[in-house]
Amino acid sequence: MNFELRVLRIFVTDWERAIRFYTETLGIPTTFRGDEMGWAQLDTGACNLALERADPADEEAMGFVGRFVGASLEVGDIHACYETLLARGVAFLEPPAEQPWGGTLAHLRDPDGNVLTLLGQ
Repeated sequence: MNFELRVLRIFVTDWERAIRFYTETLGIPTTFRGDEMGWAQLDTGACNLALERADPADEEAMGFVGRFVGASLEVGDIHACYETLLARGVAFLEPPAEQPWGGTLAHLRDPDGNVLTLLGQ
């Protein structure tokens, strides 16, 4: 069997706010957007990020919002990307930091509190 990761889901509560953040603030283009179903796919290469609307009245669904997502978005120049996103109001947990294995990471929060990682050199 061969497995390929195609989509990584991120749960959000405010649909329009999330769409604006990911497409305008972060600058990730959409490959699909279905407002009625609350599903959008964002073009992040071989594996798309997917935004999935969570109903705030659904306690189980809300358990998926505002978490460490475990998604690492690789960027060419992490320091320039960090400065650009910081100027756009993106909340970071800390500035980019070099890791013992040689890469550099910076963690950011989306408007729902979901934490994503920028990965660079």
